[in-house]
Amino acid sequence: MATALTHPDGTAAAPIKKKLVRRSDRDYSQRLRLTSQLSFLLLNVWIGVQFFFWVRFYETGGSAPAVSRPAGVEGWLPIAGLMNLKYLLVTGSMPAIHPASLVLLASFLAISLLLRKAFCSWLCPVGTVSEYLWKLGRRTFKRSFHLPRWADLGLRSLKYLFLGFFAWAVVNMSASDIDAFQRSPYGLIVDVRMLNFFRFLGTTAAVVVGVLALLSIFVQNLWCRYLCPYGALLGMVSLGSPTKIKRYADPCIDCGKCAKACPSALAVDKLVTIRSVECTGCLECVAVCPTKDALQFALPQKTRLPSWAVAATIAIIFFGGVAAAKLTSHWDTRIPDDVLNQLVPAANEQAHP
Repeated sequence: MATALTHPDGTAAAPIKKKLVRRSDRDYSQRLRLTSQLSFLLLNVWIGVQFFFWVRFYETGGSAPAVSRPAGVEGWLPIAGLMNLKYLLVTGSMPAIHPASLVLLASFLAISLLLRKAFCSWLCPVGTVSEYLWKLGRRTFKRSFHLPRWADLGLRSLKYLFLGFFAWAVVNMSASDIDAFQRSPYGLIVDVRMLNFFRFLGTTAAVVVGVLALLSIFVQNLWCRYLCPYGALLGMVSLGSPTKIKRYADPCIDCGKCAKACPSALAVDKLVTIRSVECTGCLECVAVCPTKDALQFALPQKTRLPSWAVAATIAIIFFGGVAAAKLTSHWDTRIPDDVLNQLVPAANEQAHP
């Protein structure tokens, strides 16, 4: 590849061709990431199936098979996690209701603080489905569709507006308000209401989900890029991350493969350090770079962070957080059976307090 230069008088000089020094190491980042994505997706499917049978036990008055409630379902309650985070910060005490939502939120925030928005590209089941929808579209139609810059910037603000709304609601709740909400009939079985939303999907909701899924085939990362408030929160936290994608100009041959591979449409080939909140630490740009030491996921002082270390850090934070919560009895929500027998069958009848 060549780099264009100019003479002092402004005339163009002959481009200098850079010598390609090929990488000698094999890149396993995308295999590791795919393994992580599919493992977490299967874990969520298992949690969903078990939670469904747990709900059915109470809906049928105990005639369905009895299973334990998987506390991991609270990972799908990010608003409860935000409320519980404020409760912990204000009172210094772990909440008794939906504590796993806080544990999981804290784990994902920690991952983002250390490894950019790696939760989105390595773990999030919604992100996984979204990614493979647009990859299906690219494979089928040989391209992905990108919105004009003005539309892209405007739509990206939506996820921050959604995040701001939820944050405003939580900030304006006192610790006692949060405790009362969580212990209300609505708060106790909000996880059941979430399941019922998908079980008994209304026409409008089904159309919205269908349209989003269809558009995600054509528009790269539609949900994650424009609408996900969770991703917006993790992106803001990732600004404090010490790890960043770094491009080193001397070995770089300016082939542009990194920018073409970036799912977040970042100009990796034009920048020295990628600081954008849209960077998910997926390492796709690093994986396609043909040049030795030109592109790295690195800590300060040029300390390269290999993909196995990224995967190991994610696993340690996630499983470590769950294990610590279980060992300290801050994982399971304990609600008496007589209360569940009364509330679960009538979950959709509970009014928002």
